[in-house]
Amino acid sequence: MPAYNAGRTLRETYAEIPFDVVDEVILVDDASTDDTVAVARSLGIHTIVHDANLGYGGNQKTCYTTALAHGADIVVMLHPDYQYTPKLITAMAYMIESGEYDVVLGSRILGGKAMRGGMPLYKYISNRVLTLLQNLLMGSKLSEYHTGYRVFSKTVLEHTPWMRNSNDFVFDNQMLAQIIYKNFRIAEVTCPAKYFEEASSINFRRSMVYGIGCLVTAVQFRLSKMKLLRSMIFDR
Repeated sequence: MPAYNAGRTLRETYAEIPFDVVDEVILVDDASTDDTVAVARSLGIHTIVHDANLGYGGNQKTCYTTALAHGADIVVMLHPDYQYTPKLITAMAYMIESGEYDVVLGSRILGGKAMRGGMPLYKYISNRVLTLLQNLLMGSKLSEYHTGYRVFSKTVLEHTPWMRNSNDFVFDNQMLAQIIYKNFRIAEVTCPAKYFEEASSINFRRSMVYGIGCLVTAVQFRLSKMKLLRSMIFDR
């Protein structure tokens, strides 16, 4: 769980985690200013606290490094803001366990109900446009590249150079592009998402910066595949 000021939603999220398949929960707090750490520790969650805010990508780097150090075979990245339901963890993890897939994404778009869940119109439109352009540039057919609900096999985390990625929000997109670049098998499942005051969301300006970063990543991907560019995040 990459956490930042998630004190008001953490308990609700944690209560829905299926512990018949989840062995350990790790929360990395990115210098929150609320009671996230206190709530996490009261729930018995293994909690790591950043002394300074490293950003969304920097938080995930600590999450994955810790999960691998703890011997995880399947790693679920779940936001503690209760935007995505933990109830899908069992199904998503099984798809990895089956050996048929390396990565499973919880897609807000597949079910066609993203806006009913409260996704702002500008976010929906930008999601669809960016996804179309990224599919064209990267030769993939994903329903969306921007979900924060992801499950990885240990192999993916050990063979993808995610430590080279940005510490900002574009980390997610860079990592997914790396996964496609290495031809890992990706599955998507329909995932409802909720938008409310406590759910984390970036503002319009940050969304624009993120969108530009996604397009830059997709162009780097295509040029690297064509051997016209050596990119730090794709090429050794």
